Amino acid sequence: MSTTETAIASAEAHSAHNYHPLPVVVASAEGAWVTDVEGRRYLDMLAAYSALNFGHGNRRLIEAAKAQLERVTLTSRAFHHDRFAEFCTELAELCGMEMVLPMNTGAEAVETAVKTARKWGYRVKGVPDGMAKIIVASDNFHGRTTTIISFSTDHEARADFGPYTPGFEIVPYGDLTALRAAMTENTVAVLMEPIQGEAGVLVPPPGYLPGVRELTRERNVLFIADEIQSGLGRTGKTFACEHEGVVPDMYLLGKALGGGIVPVSAVVSSAAVLGVYRPGEHGSTFGGNPLACAVALEVIAMLRTGEYQQRAAELGDHLHRELGLLTGGGSVEAVRGRGLWAGVDIAPALGTGREISERLMRRRVLVKDTHGSTIRIAPPLVISKEDLDWGLDQLRAELGA
Repeated sequence: MSTTETAIASAEAHSAHNYHPLPVVVASAEGAWVTDVEGRRYLDMLAAYSALNFGHGNRRLIEAAKAQLERVTLTSRAFHHDRFAEFCTELAELCGMEMVLPMNTGAEAVETAVKTARKWGYRVKGVPDGMAKIIVASDNFHGRTTTIISFSTDHEARADFGPYTPGFEIVPYGDLTALRAAMTENTVAVLMEPIQGEAGVLVPPPGYLPGVRELTRERNVLFIADEIQSGLGRTGKTFACEHEGVVPDMYLLGKALGGGIVPVSAVVSSAAVLGVYRPGEHGSTFGGNPLACAVALEVIAMLRTGEYQQRAAELGDHLHRELGLLTGGGSVEAVRGRGLWAGVDIAPALGTGREISERLMRRRVLVKDTHGSTIRIAPPLVISKEDLDWGLDQLRAELGA
């Protein structure tokens, strides 16, 4: 067997089959390119679902991590460390908020948001104990913990994991009438992705997010924006909510915040909301650790330049123009997205999303499928226009073939 086949066979034998990766084994990476164990190079057009917004091996981020590795990497929150206050201050300012609660993974940020909204509902809004309700959207993806899959409409993520956590109301994404009808005196929050990633990069209809903001403000309900995939430059703005001029009550951040080096997530909100916590009520041993803060601080500094948001906007316009030219010819049924983020619905007659992804892999382009014949395109924001065009050429060639 080849080195690739041996590695895949070993993984299949000794790891749980909770993922179905493409049959490529990455050994090294730089920028928008990865190299496998056989020495073959591939263009990464997925960027680890936006965790690698700044590319593989970004030198600024690597140097920030190396410098911190030499000093201190973990204290736990039992003590203060010298990067924590700076991280919380800088991230709060980037978000236009007041307080930060750092965690590690995106799912932890969502779980933290759920707990925060409930506690705020009981302590501040006056909802009777145990009666808090959170409204979410159908086809959402917020993670895979027991609580989160309790309000998922994805059968694969949900089946066989019950009993499920109560307290959630699911409404159709993009439907303000349904959202208004679902609200009661016990509603404490509306939790939504400003663009639904896993569902196929679904952009809500114009006016929807402002409508959600208006409704939640009217009813004294928290608007929680899950920007774990959409945030930090991906859509051409720092936050996807900015495209609609919306500021939520709470941002959920992750993925790109760790620079592709360490898992870093955060809940960012006002003092009135995050101020409900008291010592011992919530925490994480690794949340807000020195190494995570050092890397995230460099990410924040990079975003403050506006360079990456501008690249995503300009290259994103180019990406969507080129993808749009593929529609109407029988091979691509629809294209959605914003910035350097697109969901492409391939005509089912050409193959499933998985099959298209495998065929593109053989052309040295890495994308990932979702929901039938849809593929997702989300290259690192540092990709060059030439490399982006080369990747699009491979897609055209495959669809033509």
